[in-house]
Amino acid sequence: MLDQMTLYPVADDVLFAPGGRVVIRTYGVASAAMDQGEVTSVSYRTWVTGVRDQPRYWRWGHFEDACHGHRKVLEWLTGRGPQPHAAAA
Repeated sequence: MLDQMTLYPVADDVLFAPGGRVVIRTYGVASAAMDQGEVTSVSYRTWVTGVRDQPRYWRWGHFEDACHGHRKVLEWLTGRGPQPHAAAA
């Protein structure tokens, strides 16, 4: 399945917490058909690994939402903001 998708990095961050390392990655995802000249939409996602018992995945509708959402996830994880909600796709 992954070989049928193209990932476009948007932002990567790593936080070091008492429980270990937390990785926050935001990227765009498109089908591999896009590389072959077909027009497909890109969906944006933020994925957090290293956090237990918490939401770890957000979807965003547009690039700008993904950038803003990534910052909101970082603020939430560092205690500087509320838990983010995914933008409507």
